[in-house]
Amino acid sequence: MGRLSSPGETSVVASAEPSFARRLGPFDATMIVMGGIIGAGIFVNPSVVARQVHTPMLVLGAWIIGGVIALIGAFVYAELAALRPRVGGQYAYLRDAYHPIVAFLYGWTLLLVVQTGGMAGAAIIFGRYFRELSGLGIPEQVIAAITLGVLTLVNCLGIRAGSNVQSALMITKLGAIALLIGVGWMLVGPATPDLTISAAPDANSSVGAWKGLAAAMVPVLFAYGGWQTATFVSGEMRNPRRDLPRGLFIGVASVILVYLLVTYVCLRALGVAGLANTTTPASEVMRQALGSRGAKIIAGGIAISTVGFLSQSILTAPRVYYAMARDGVFFRAVGQLNSRTRVPVIAIVLQGVWAIVVAMTGRYEQILNYVVTIDVLFFGLTGASLLIFRARARRDSTEEPSGELVRVPLHPFTTCVFVLACWAVAISTLVRFPENAGIGVAILGLGALVYRFWAVPLRRAGP
Repeated sequence: MGRLSSPGETSVVASAEPSFARRLGPFDATMIVMGGIIGAGIFVNPSVVARQVHTPMLVLGAWIIGGVIALIGAFVYAELAALRPRVGGQYAYLRDAYHPIVAFLYGWTLLLVVQTGGMAGAAIIFGRYFRELSGLGIPEQVIAAITLGVLTLVNCLGIRAGSNVQSALMITKLGAIALLIGVGWMLVGPATPDLTISAAPDANSSVGAWKGLAAAMVPVLFAYGGWQTATFVSGEMRNPRRDLPRGLFIGVASVILVYLLVTYVCLRALGVAGLANTTTPASEVMRQALGSRGAKIIAGGIAISTVGFLSQSILTAPRVYYAMARDGVFFRAVGQLNSRTRVPVIAIVLQGVWAIVVAMTGRYEQILNYVVTIDVLFFGLTGASLLIFRARARRDSTEEPSGELVRVPLHPFTTCVFVLACWAVAISTLVRFPENAGIGVAILGLGALVYRFWAVPLRRAGP
């Protein structure tokens, strides 16, 4: 379904319009994948996991399970990227597998809930740390809004400018994480097991352990999420069928290693009980190693990490809104590229403005709950789309791209595991936090009504 135009102008407009600049390579893809995953979560979530499960093996096991699920997801998305290397990535997979309304609802919730909600949450975290480090009395929401505005402006300057800033921030945050791992390993001795954990009565039983592990998977999968956003910019990669799968594999595998090392260092320095009894494990490790100076250093690292996540979010998601507009199911102006920078400036600004609104009105905890529910719901739908594409290929005997087509190992078993794991987290979050998660569901339902507004003129105009 193409963009609507008046009779006689289609070919002229098509030739005159600017196109996306293919300037991203495998390094850029890897940095975008890692930047979409690593935010502030790994500095905080190890303690959340330790409060749910109470042995070192289960704490590390939760991160290993989450990593395996993320790696399966990376294979799924890599195969989808090879089959359909198009602008909008996940949006295009959902549109081609199901129906345009499914893709529209994904883009709708991405703009109103998932992407902007995650951006707002990260911006608020940055505002907290910046306020503490600087000593300024500026409200954290104001700092968040200013940060979102600056990064939005940077990404309006072009894909190369946005990618360079993203890569620089990614390398800086990896340096902060390496410092945490190195200092925690070398300067902090093993914790003494003399603390106790406040736990439910059945926490140590096998049933309680499984319940705790299931609860722990929510923050773990949230911390691993974000790699899928690299598919949004596939239309700006020089060789998306080659570079995007490589970026997904290398990026996700590297993040798994980083997360396990950070969790191990926190467990070694604090013990399971000490890890569970703090809300700032990274700061506590650095404080034990270097005193208050160490806590300030890692606070700066966390602040940089959140800005890096924001930069990646602002860089990638507007391509989905652009694809929606080109399909005729969103404001036509959003589907235009700036003739000089060759990026969808209006889509970038729209996202930035709405993220600022969310940051000024919402609390981080509420944002997290309604983001997770909708995000993993569409994760599962996207994974299931691969099952549909494979079935169509067998039925129609269509030829698939040759040479560099990626295949998901042990498909369909692994693909189904990924789909079911995503939907299990969505249901768990909705059951545990019905009010906050229900906000996301309500926005999803509203999107179905809004789609009818766009679909009616399209039906009247015809193909």
